[in-house]
Amino acid sequence: MVKVGLLGLKTDRETVVALLHDRGVIQIEPLRKEALELLEPEHGGELQRQVSDGLLRFRTLKASLPPTPAGPPATFPSLDAILRAAAAVPIDPEVLELKREEDALLTEGRDVRTTLQLLERHRYFTGPLRLLRSAQLLSFFGESSPDALAKLQGEVNALGESVLLPGPREKESVRFLLAVPQKEADAVSRIAQQSGVHLAGIPPLDGTIEAELPRLNGRRDAVEARLAEIRTRLAAISRDWYSRVASLEEALAIENRKFEAWTRMGAGRSSFALEGWVARRNYAALETALRQRVGDRIDVSRIPTSEEPPTLMDNPPGVRWFEFFIKFYSLPQSTEFDPTWIFALAFPLFFGLMLADAGYGVVILGICLWMIAGFPGGRHVPGSIRGFVTMIMGPSGMQLLARTLLPGCLLGISLGVVFNSYFGAHLPFYTGFFDPLHSASKLLLLAGFIGLGMVTLGFALGALKAYFHHHRRELIAKIGGIVFAWGVAGFGLLTIYHSFSVARPISDLAVAGLVGGLGLILAGEGGQGLMALTEIVSHILSYLRLVGILLASVILALVINTVSYGMFVGSSSSVALHLVYIVLGVLILVVGQMFNLILGVFEPGIQGARLIFVEHFSKFYEGNGRPFQPFGSMRTHTRPSAVDTAGRAVDAPGPT
Repeated sequence: MVKVGLLGLKTDRETVVALLHDRGVIQIEPLRKEALELLEPEHGGELQRQVSDGLLRFRTLKASLPPTPAGPPATFPSLDAILRAAAAVPIDPEVLELKREEDALLTEGRDVRTTLQLLERHRYFTGPLRLLRSAQLLSFFGESSPDALAKLQGEVNALGESVLLPGPREKESVRFLLAVPQKEADAVSRIAQQSGVHLAGIPPLDGTIEAELPRLNGRRDAVEARLAEIRTRLAAISRDWYSRVASLEEALAIENRKFEAWTRMGAGRSSFALEGWVARRNYAALETALRQRVGDRIDVSRIPTSEEPPTLMDNPPGVRWFEFFIKFYSLPQSTEFDPTWIFALAFPLFFGLMLADAGYGVVILGICLWMIAGFPGGRHVPGSIRGFVTMIMGPSGMQLLARTLLPGCLLGISLGVVFNSYFGAHLPFYTGFFDPLHSASKLLLLAGFIGLGMVTLGFALGALKAYFHHHRRELIAKIGGIVFAWGVAGFGLLTIYHSFSVARPISDLAVAGLVGGLGLILAGEGGQGLMALTEIVSHILSYLRLVGILLASVILALVINTVSYGMFVGSSSSVALHLVYIVLGVLILVVGQMFNLILGVFEPGIQGARLIFVEHFSKFYEGNGRPFQPFGSMRTHTRPSAVDTAGRAVDAPGPT
């Protein structure tokens, strides 16, 4: 990233801002204090107020109209054209009046339906409802369980005069009418709440329930009929105007965003200035485009600065999916190495190695493809499961996560074929090339070398970072970490295989690595470096969990299959008992395999990400970067009104 400054004439300001907006390559920053000493802060004035008011108006209209298929994107040659087009839209009074009436009718309809349900359930009361309202009495319709009603009646009777008229009794509830003195209203409400009794106030009606029900039904039908008329009219208005309203709302939102950029500018009598961050690769093209639009009336220059630039992550498709994990952990600083490539290569490897079962891999792959396809038929998934999943992550996040799991699933399927493992079972017609249970030591050795490689790579990246940032002592310590890690690995392997001997050069090399690495770490970090020694060993050994999780899944699947198979083929003197065993076997097989499948998603995913975040990133990665937020907007209903000489679409200049 480079920081740039622009100095131009006020007459070109709208042209320049429009071009910057539609290119979307600059993050506009507030002017430095030194620049503001020479310039005044800029304000949009009356024109900005008109745009802001217009945006509010058209957002309200857009929200009030039912969406209809939008027409082709609209083009507005200038801000004046947008304001003229907005003034020519005459539907506000009718739409707003219809929406106010609709809201009132919706509230009334809801109240009428609630009253109808209440009266329908209490038709046992045959007297006029006006008798239940007086200055001395407070009346309720209620419903509760018989036990709760008995408790309520006992406590209410203790308060003094009260009337309780029971209604129909169902299996688990009783409906009733309760009248109590006005002065005891608070006490009765408290008793009802404590007893678990639902009380509802008497509707403000005069006649009997039988007389009021037809009138309420008629009012409900009238409300629904009027609502249908309103919605029909709004739909007709929307067919004629929605596309125009949507395009003006978007155009005004874009203009309002442009005015927001003004507040970060400085202005003189006839000039303006702004500063911002641009990706280095976009700087030359931006400067060329600006000069082609306004000629030599603008000065574009780089600003030397020691400020921390914003971070622009720009990885190729496929690798870009894994930016999700990096941003979740911490956005890299602009001066740091972007570790997305490492994550994109290491995470699928770890996931596939810990899964390593063709059956589970195919199921997880199918679920991922279903999520990527947009969850077709997702409405049939039980609501409790949908709620749990959406509580963790939204649909778009789930789709992105599914894409990152695809390569790991494919590797897991491939290793499952190599191991001849299908839901923990072996196919009888061929022998696997490798058995994880019988060759666990070889897998542990492989995991150890993976750990050594990841720790070494982490220290190497940390050393490069220290070199480019001119941190000499840190560079020495990182190199010492690499030497010590290899010394530990060599010493450990020689000890395991009983090959360590002071007379052997390879043993001397391992000891030299331990001593030399320790010396470099102490030289770089001092006494604090001693704490890093155990951390290096533990981080290398931590990668053994790759095999541990694999073996745990294999053994769990083997136990599930063995127990289920034993129940299927077990003999019993009773046919009925044998059928019970078969049912239990099926239940154990299904539930157990589902449990192991869930572990096959979460354990490799969580542990694979943890190995990268903790054991690898800790060697070189700081994070806490601030994101690059370019000045620009997405267009759906509008399009830029002109094309510059570089072939890029840009807005035409507005009035000066």
